[in-house]
Amino acid sequence: MATAAAETKSLTSRKAWQALGNHFREIRDAHLRNLFSADPGRGERLTAEAVGLFLDYSKNRVTDETLRLLVQLAEESGLKERTEAMFTGQKINITENRAVLHVALRAPRGATIEVDGENVVPKVHEVLDRMADFANRVRSGAWKGQTGKRIRNVVNIGIGGSDLGPVMAYEALKHYSQRDLTFRFVSNVDSTDFAEAVVDLDAEETLFVVSSKTFTTLETMTNANSAREWLLSKLTDEAAIAKHFVAVSTNAKEVSKFGIDTANMFGFWDWVGGRYSMDSAIGLSTMLAIGPENFRALLDGFHAMDEHFRTAPFEKNLPVLLGLLTVWYTDFFGAETEAVLPYEQYLKRFPAYLQQLTMESNGKYITLNGEHVDYATSPIYWGEPGTNGQHSFYQLIHQGTRLIPCDFIAFNKSLNPLGRHHDMLIANVFAQAEALAFGKTAEQVKAEGTAEWLVPHRVFEGNRPSNMLVAEELTPDILGKLVALYEHSVFTQGVIWNINSFDQWGVELGKQLAQRIVPELEDAQEPSLGHDSSTNNLIRRYRKAKG
Repeated sequence: MATAAAETKSLTSRKAWQALGNHFREIRDAHLRNLFSADPGRGERLTAEAVGLFLDYSKNRVTDETLRLLVQLAEESGLKERTEAMFTGQKINITENRAVLHVALRAPRGATIEVDGENVVPKVHEVLDRMADFANRVRSGAWKGQTGKRIRNVVNIGIGGSDLGPVMAYEALKHYSQRDLTFRFVSNVDSTDFAEAVVDLDAEETLFVVSSKTFTTLETMTNANSAREWLLSKLTDEAAIAKHFVAVSTNAKEVSKFGIDTANMFGFWDWVGGRYSMDSAIGLSTMLAIGPENFRALLDGFHAMDEHFRTAPFEKNLPVLLGLLTVWYTDFFGAETEAVLPYEQYLKRFPAYLQQLTMESNGKYITLNGEHVDYATSPIYWGEPGTNGQHSFYQLIHQGTRLIPCDFIAFNKSLNPLGRHHDMLIANVFAQAEALAFGKTAEQVKAEGTAEWLVPHRVFEGNRPSNMLVAEELTPDILGKLVALYEHSVFTQGVIWNINSFDQWGVELGKQLAQRIVPELEDAQEPSLGHDSSTNNLIRRYRKAKG
């Protein structure tokens, strides 16, 4: 758990926090141009490298003193103690009385991580072994559908972490996927999502992976039941369900009731949060796509970053540095958003994945002590891949009125080398970071012969901060390291802010109200409505439109 000082002392009363406030007032107007000119070695010095990832954080509005105080803040907040509490299975998710052990999902065989006195690692590997056996049978064609045809289509049905992780990983690792298999992902309860996913599929060759821990999730089970009806409209024998559906769940009773053989049910545990579950059985569709060997490499990447985060000094610790910089901009500069900009087309869904990981984790205004925060917590995360964003929203990042820190992600090698493409891609990512940091002065614009009236429009103030993350190439191992990097950065932020990064009560109320409204939309008789006047009116208008 956190240190006694961290538990009893509010964040804003901590010595390092107050020192950071004073320090901020001293350097908030310092420009990156001046910071670099005063320190010629800054670009080489303010870097960190570990487990195959290189981080250049020199283009941030920080000095050595900033970094020293941020590290001190992490120490005063009990980050080391909280990290050990997580890794050793203590129930740090206090509102649900649960351990937080996604790190156990990628622990090597033979490791020991205990929850309530039980080593959970053997059970993790038991599930992984069953997943590998199943994946090999599907990928080889040994697993047959009801009519004897091999499986050629896999449809993952889930929502939240049961969808965002698998679809991101599939897109990210498509280069390594088995190309004679087609993968689709259904999450939205909007019927269009399901209809478009199966419109061109042959039911005899289609396998559905239904991912729901409780097997009662409204959106997932609505889609799963539609998939069941779709399959049985083509293959009329109820026995076909067992050949064309598998479950990622812990509710054997509901899985069996659905018609799925519980021998094909892959479980996980209550110490696995949804947004931290892509490397659990939730990753079954990922393993089906890339194979058990590549999935193991993915897990090894996660584990390597776990160990780096747990053991490296804060000043050289990649997740800690990213997390502390987010705290610096969010709470002192008042930055409200953070852009994640991967210059790699395969990572096109990575920013969307990070949105749940970051904002569902740290979008909280209540501290662990049950008190209202008096500081900002999670920024809004967003982004798009590659040069596409440059022709979309970069204008606002460069010349808008908001400060938007950016994380650029780049790779030295392309998985699909083609002419000059990769050199041009890398030139763009380096140039964007340079332009954001240093901009272009009015004098420089005038020296180009620009008309006086046009000069203000072509000036770039610069001083826009960014991180540059570089790896050799996108592999399963590197993807695991990238995801774990942000998982632990989120954890670092949550510890500083003294919030619970592992519950998500904020998503519950709307779901509860929706359950109440559904029958009010479907009842044949006019229901007695007890909502506010706006909601009552919307319900009546919808009922009228339905006829």
